[in-house]
Amino acid sequence: MLDSQPVAIVQEFNTMQVELVRVDDAFHFEALGKSGVAQHIDGAVDIGGHNAGARPMEMLLMGLAGCSAIDVILILQKQKQVIEDFRLKVDGLREKDAIPAPFKKIHITYLLKGQLNADKVKRAIDLSMDKYCSATAQFRPSADITYSFEINE
Repeated sequence: MLDSQPVAIVQEFNTMQVELVRVDDAFHFEALGKSGVAQHIDGAVDIGGHNAGARPMEMLLMGLAGCSAIDVILILQKQKQVIEDFRLKVDGLREKDAIPAPFKKIHITYLLKGQLNADKVKRAIDLSMDKYCSATAQFRPSADITYSFEINE
């Protein structure tokens, strides 16, 4: 059983809070965090959703991608690398018909364009994956996370 009490604010921790508001009589929700930027979440059409937002598990992969992307860009900027385009593709594998169905394998493909040194790109991604990305740390206990990258000049 889950404890329904709010998390106590403790000074030695950074606190984060989001609010989820139901938009319709089905599965469409609007989520708001401290940024004030709304994100829409919805269920699949086959369960009664309206396809009006990302699925919750998609949002987890989006969070992982965003977390690592910010790390990598910051590291590459400090190394004076010129980034002209930056994209990530994340593939997540979940057990079929399992309940719950957490991700078991995740592969991130970093697609970069610019005047970039491949060794510096690899080092930036390694630092993100092994040291800085909090989303990666959340997934590590249950999922094998791998990556690859491509640089186009």
